Amino acid sequence: QVQLEESGGGLVQTGGSLTLSCASSTRSFGSASMAWFRQAPNKEREFVAAISWNGDSRWYDDSAKDRFTVSRDNTKKILYLQMNKVKPEDTGIYFCAANPRPLRVATTTDGWGQGTQVTVSS
Repeated sequence: QVQLEESGGGLVQTGGSLTLSCASSTRSFGSASMAWFRQAPNKEREFVAAISWNGDSRWYDDSAKDRFTVSRDNTKKILYLQMNKVKPEDTGIYFCAANPRPLRVATTTDGWGQGTQVTVSS
């Protein structure tokens, strides 16, 4: 299991920016593909973005493309999600996941964080 802990959530105005972090204390973080998911109130969890273990490949949901950037620092064992031009529909609890399988569904993972709340005011 990969231990994960998200931080950086909060209240932000429409059009603003926010950076989420997902820190790990587990050595295997550096060899794991990582992903961000979010869950809005009364909705199912949905895929946001993912990055390969070495950062060479990145994937985004259409809703996040051109606004969000996923990155990682394997030396510090931290995953990031830079959120720009946020919209009210970006509101939700954001979770990071290690080795989600399938990538955009995460039926199984090697670990989930506890989540961090992002609220975008209109």
